[in-house]
Order: sequence, then structure tokens, then C-alpha cells
Amino acid sequence: MIGFVARRVALAVFVVLVVTLLVSWAIRLTGDPAIMLAQGAGSVTEEDLQRIRIALGLDRPFLVQYLGFLQGLLTGDLGRSFLGNTPVILLVGRALPATLLLAFVSLFASILLSIPLGIHAAVHKGRAVDQMIRILSLVGLSFPNFWLAMMMVLVFSIALGWLPPSGMEDAASLVMPAATMAIILTATNVRLVRTTMLETLSAQYVMVARSKGLRERVVLYKHALRNCAIPLITYIGLQFGGLVGGIVVVEQVFAWPGMGSLAFDAIAARDYPVLQAVITVLAILIVVINLAVDIAYGLVDPRIRTE
Repeated sequence: MIGFVARRVALAVFVVLVVTLLVSWAIRLTGDPAIMLAQGAGSVTEEDLQRIRIALGLDRPFLVQYLGFLQGLLTGDLGRSFLGNTPVILLVGRALPATLLLAFVSLFASILLSIPLGIHAAVHKGRAVDQMIRILSLVGLSFPNFWLAMMMVLVFSIALGWLPPSGMEDAASLVMPAATMAIILTATNVRLVRTTMLETLSAQYVMVARSKGLRERVVLYKHALRNCAIPLITYIGLQFGGLVGGIVVVEQVFAWPGMGSLAFDAIAARDYPVLQAVITVLAILIVVINLAVDIAYGLVDPRIRTE
């Protein structure tokens, strides 16, 4: 097990290094921050722009800047924002908890909904309730997250006045953003649970458990669902990356003060340190989740460790 974990950790570190290198290179293609900072200052010469670049450290070779970023990443120093000279670690520290809260509440709500719905659809395969669940999941898959978010605001905030339209003030502010993401995630997860349960319910050990007189709930949730764990863990782990990407858009619609809003502001201002830190932190978060999924494989199924 130790060798299995060590290999996965080494692969995770390599992925983070590749991502940070690509991000550091790509964001420098978006434009010159010196020009953005010099706007509104009247007549600006090339010498003035060069002084700004030197002050920001942008005159150094790319590899020197990248190695400096890695060194700061290891020590917890992500640099300072080009706008306001605020430490980036403070900006990320304020935005990351909001994004994680929204992500985990959405994912948790989706799991609570999709597992019983998927099992119910599999048990009643071909019946009206199965058809209804499949239709609803298909409709949920067809909703773009930004459109669904705007409809939430129009219906529950503007028309009915039940929930606040934006911001992060109290628990009520979390309902619409989390519901938007949970609906889309549930639409996918229900289909996965239904498919895996259909395969599992035809297995011999399920028929043996039923022949012993065990209650149907015990057969479904203790025996059948446990053997569906590998594909479910796989997809939920991979889903987290897409969830983070979808949250970026949803955060903009609901003015949620998370990493997505911070990234959009940094892109508009060409704030390299902030944008680089946001993407790197999110990449590390996704890699850590996938690493946890890999380790969970080994715990659930020992055959994966030996492979």
C-alpha cells in the first residue's frame, strides 16, 4: 500500500508542476500588465512602461519568474497583486473557502439525491417511475449552468422574492447557487447509479442475499450499493474538476465571492500573480481530490493496489 500511495503522490506532483508551468506561460500571452496599469496616466512613454515592468519583476526571463513562483509556492508566498499591492495569499484565503463551501454543498446534495433516485429507477426498470426519472435527468443534463442560474434568480428572487439574488450574506444566499450546481450534477449521477445498479442487481450474490430473506433495503444499500462503489467513486472524483469549472460561471451570476469571481477580475486587470495563484490552487485541489480517489480505490479493492 505504501508503494501504491508513493507512486500516486509522485504522479500528482508531476501534474502540478506541468500545470503551473503551462499556466505561467499562457497567462503572459494575455497582454502587458504595464499598459493596463498605465491607463489613465496621460501620455506614457516606453521608458515609463519599462519602469513599471521592472517594478513588477516582469523584466526578468520567464524561467527565472517561474522558479521564483515555485519557490514562493513552497513557502506559502504567492506574491502580491499588481492592483493594490495586496498579498495574493490573503485574496486566495478569502475566496477559497467560499468556493469550497459551494462545491461541497452542491456535491453532497447531489449524492443525497442521485443515489436513492438511481436505485429506485433501477429497481423499477421499465416502469413509469423509471421513465420519469430518466426524463428528468435528461432535462437536467440539457440545462446550461449559466441559464439555469439566471432562471433561478428570475423565479425565486425577482418573481417570488424568497431568496437573495446575489452575494454571500447568510445560509439563504447559498441555496440558489448550490441548487443550480446540484441539479446539473444529479442529472448525471442518477444515470450512473441506475446503470451500475442494473448490472449489480443481476449478480448471483444479490439473489443469494434475497433468498436468505434479507430486507430489500439491506440488499440494495448494504450489498448492491457497496459493490457499485468503484465506478461511483471514480466519477465523483473526476466530476469535481468539472464542478470547479462550472462554479466559476455560477459564481459570476450570483456574485458569489469565490475563486471564480477572483479569477475573472484578475483576467480583466491582467493581474498575473492573482490569476496564476487561483489556477494553481484550483489545480492542486483537483489533483489532491483525484489522489484521494486513487487511494480510495486501493482501500476498496485490493486488486488495484497490486496492479
